[in-house]
Amino acid sequence: MKRFFQGHIGPKLYRYYIYIMAAVILVLCLSPTALAVDNMWEVAHRIIVDVYNKIAGISTVLAGLMSAVAVVGAKLSNNQHKVDQAWDWLRRIWIAWAIINGIGAFISYVVPMFSGLATIT
Repeated sequence: MKRFFQGHIGPKLYRYYIYIMAAVILVLCLSPTALAVDNMWEVAHRIIVDVYNKIAGISTVLAGLMSAVAVVGAKLSNNQHKVDQAWDWLRRIWIAWAIINGIGAFISYVVPMFSGLATIT
């Protein structure tokens, strides 16, 4: 094994080392430095608020649409079992909507309590 390494790979090892080091230096020289414009916590807060507002808006529209479908299904059905299922579905839709919006209310209540704790010194 020692002869194989010295005979085949050994003479090329210096050249491989030079290629690898040149690639490392090239990557380090050409990579731009990233400087943060805002505080990490402010950006995270802005992203969370934006995503939550979109989720709450979509859930409100879907809850209204699915509620209309459930009510129409309950009113147009002549089978009592299907009517009961439609009203159960409507109840689950509004419970899910209340939970989604309750999360936002809970977060907006809790965030001021942790306002001074998210600092790195």
